[in-house]
Amino acid sequence: MASMTSDEEFERSHVHEVYDQIAPHFSSTRYKLTLVKPWPIVERFLLGLSDGSVGLDVGCGNGKYLTVNPNIFVVASDRSEKLVRIAQQHQPHTSIVADTLSLPHSPSSLDFAISIAVVHHLSTSARRGQAIAAILEVLRPPPSHGHSAGVDVNRAGKALIYVWALEQKHSRRGWDEGDDQDVMVPWVMKQNNAANGASEKTFNRYYHLYRRGELEEDIQAAGGEVVESGYEKDNWWAIAVRRSTK
Repeated sequence: MASMTSDEEFERSHVHEVYDQIAPHFSSTRYKLTLVKPWPIVERFLLGLSDGSVGLDVGCGNGKYLTVNPNIFVVASDRSEKLVRIAQQHQPHTSIVADTLSLPHSPSSLDFAISIAVVHHLSTSARRGQAIAAILEVLRPPPSHGHSAGVDVNRAGKALIYVWALEQKHSRRGWDEGDDQDVMVPWVMKQNNAANGASEKTFNRYYHLYRRGELEEDIQAAGGEVVESGYEKDNWWAIAVRRSTK
């Protein structure tokens, strides 16, 4: 068995193990599973898919997006086994444990993918690029038009990717341009112990805060073409397709 790299070890300690420990509490702070209120761009993307579309939710967490569009089928995945167990209640969708960098799906086979607040947990630029490339790889490529210019985005598989923004000076976190892009973000979990009463435990999660334009650059470097992008609720987002090969 191959040994972990230092980057993998770092992510295991400061991302994967944290989410496994906080999974029930994390899930309870997301929207109630029966009353999902997705961000408008996520909702628009999912509801805009054709009936019968098949795709992925990469880094699905508790599966809160699986109920948005009942006319599509989603294979949801996450590194946290505990979060996947929570997501599995959303039938008929499938929820599995999988690594974003090694998705167990056939290339060029799927109609769509979403990855909401996941890629920013990868600790190096190279690994974030690999994650985006892995997502793009499973999408149906655009049809070939020989030497004609452009991509037929209406016939290509699409991915919606969200990452935390550096530029969020009006949020409670107060980060903005010029601040450190690699940060540890605390998650405070209250615990009730019969012997000691109420207590709090803090878990620190790693985030890379994306600056303006960085997500688009990463998508292009990973072999994608950005169809649309923007800013919503302290996040940068982009809709992308695979770049056509001529």
